[in-house]
Amino acid sequence: MYQSLPSNESIPSQRKKIIVLGSGPNRIGQGIEFDYCCVHGLLAIKECGYEAIMVNCNPETVSTDFDMADKLYFEPVYWEHLWEIIELEKPEGVIVQLGGQTALKLAKKLVARGIKIIGTSFDDMDIAEDRGRFSDLLKELEIPYPSYGTAYTADEAIEVANKVGYPVLVRPSYVLGGQRMRIVINDEEVEKAVVSLLRHIPDNKILIDHFLDRCQEAEVDAIYDGETFHVMGVMEHIEPAGIHSGDSNAVLPAFNLTPLEVTTMEYYSEKIAKALNIRGLINIQFAIKDGKVYVIEANPRASRTTPFIAKAYQIPYLNIATKVMLGEAKVKDFTYEKKLEGFAIKEPVFSFNKFPGVSKELGPEMKSTGEAIRFIKDLRDPYFRTLYKERSMHLSK
Repeated sequence: MYQSLPSNESIPSQRKKIIVLGSGPNRIGQGIEFDYCCVHGLLAIKECGYEAIMVNCNPETVSTDFDMADKLYFEPVYWEHLWEIIELEKPEGVIVQLGGQTALKLAKKLVARGIKIIGTSFDDMDIAEDRGRFSDLLKELEIPYPSYGTAYTADEAIEVANKVGYPVLVRPSYVLGGQRMRIVINDEEVEKAVVSLLRHIPDNKILIDHFLDRCQEAEVDAIYDGETFHVMGVMEHIEPAGIHSGDSNAVLPAFNLTPLEVTTMEYYSEKIAKALNIRGLINIQFAIKDGKVYVIEANPRASRTTPFIAKAYQIPYLNIATKVMLGEAKVKDFTYEKKLEGFAIKEPVFSFNKFPGVSKELGPEMKSTGEAIRFIKDLRDPYFRTLYKERSMHLSK
């Protein structure tokens, strides 16, 4: 269906319905991994006996194939369009965990209108999304994190940057793909970064974190149902922290972290998932420096590594997570046999050759346009060794 005023050909059925929000059109610098998440979510919804309704507007995705959902609304993932669909269909609830940041941003308006969010509640998701509230939570849980501050103006930002210590990471709250994130090393650069940020994303809260220079980065993807916490995978990034996770080569399972560091990451992840009352998926990113594990951020949704882990281990994690969100199943109801011999490497795909004037330097803002998967038998693999040797080459200063 798509809007064609003044007529409306969409006739709602009497069945119980669940709406899945897609990630909308993909700009350069956003992969298409969330489409995989939406597709498997739709299939799980059908298996649970609901009518699966998809709202997305990207013609190049599988989630918008005519036979994937019971009903497809080919509409922009904007509030005005979504509200009209909800008023017509009257769903049991809406799933925002599968469509990346685009879908997540609509959760606040849905809750304000009394629409049920399937899975983790809006307030719990907002704690993870609001860096200030999230850092307060980490402090309460006694989990280490880089020192930070928040600001609304350039002058406030400079004051905070001097307090937390250079280098600092300047970033806005609630963004996808590391948009407008910058690593800066002095007052002048902070001012420039903040002015640019406020020009493009006005009224956004600015976060200034101390940047842990040249440390190891890793991430955990997991499912929590309120009782059982299941780690889907622990991925170690080859490049040091400072490169956006979507641009880094990441290895599953971790290859260079100590068992104590991996266990600590899993322990912190479970503590955070419980504190946030997660129902469904969570992705947590870590920085490891001198053996100490710091939490950088938590995403209360499917991340772009979730499809990668599901494919590498050959476990239908998105199907399982959707059933957990719906309350139709528990984590313990499934068996998890990880079929991975050796290691899987998540390789970012870049399109620099199509954009000759674009800077090829990598930083905290995502530049890759997708990802590929490469399987290696062991760490003696020549491809891996070259990758590891050159891991700092493209990192911007």
